[in-house]
Amino acid sequence: MIQIACPYCGPRDEAEFAYRGDATVHRPAEEAGFHDYVYARANPRGWHLEWWHHTGGCRAVLKVLRHTATHEVRAVGLPADRPEPPSA
Repeated sequence: MIQIACPYCGPRDEAEFAYRGDATVHRPAEEAGFHDYVYARANPRGWHLEWWHHTGGCRAVLKVLRHTATHEVRAVGLPADRPEPPSA
């Protein structure tokens, strides 16, 4: 099970959270790019920045830096934070 360290509630099990999607994708300003924004997603292997919603706790929306193969969580922050993936 994935352990996510909520900045408000402390470490919690993944069951208290809902995955909300890729935190690196930005909504396009024009309608032409909207199809790809909604439907065309990459399936990366390695470090990935994601949105998680703490539905079973404080209800905060968090950015989580997680490795998609090992499920290791390297950083958890608020929406304004910019966690960087490790270099190695």
